[in-house]
Amino acid sequence: MKRSQAYKKPTKHYTETDVKKTWYVFDAEGKTLGRLASELAKVLRGKHRPEFTPGQDTGDGVIVLNADKIRVTGNKEATKMYYRHSWYIGGLREIPYRRMLGTHPERVLMLAVKGMVPKNHLGRKMLTRLRIFKGNQHNMQAQQPVQVAI
Repeated sequence: MKRSQAYKKPTKHYTETDVKKTWYVFDAEGKTLGRLASELAKVLRGKHRPEFTPGQDTGDGVIVLNADKIRVTGNKEATKMYYRHSWYIGGLREIPYRRMLGTHPERVLMLAVKGMVPKNHLGRKMLTRLRIFKGNQHNMQAQQPVQVAI
């Protein structure tokens, strides 16, 4: 046996029961959409923890406040579009960013984070721990969330 193999330690694989999940509160006021969404996806996935395991849901819960005060850079406010299709012929609908932010600001951030998590049952499970609120009040006091400053 080689000397390097004798001293190798096996990699520890964590499961959901090994990790204690906490909740974090992020304030979206004045933050850039993509940069905030990537931070939220990282926390939801669990990549901020040393116990990160790719095939397990080791992430934490996220509460986002002031989703209506998020911003985008460049000319995206005028040109960014959201698309959906009804699966009928001619059923493609497009919604401009300004209208989506005015009517459903939570969806803007939800769709950005949804594009950054895995596209499988694990990603869908992670998105259930993402709670987004328009104003600066939330109803998640029972989870004892920790305020995070970015």
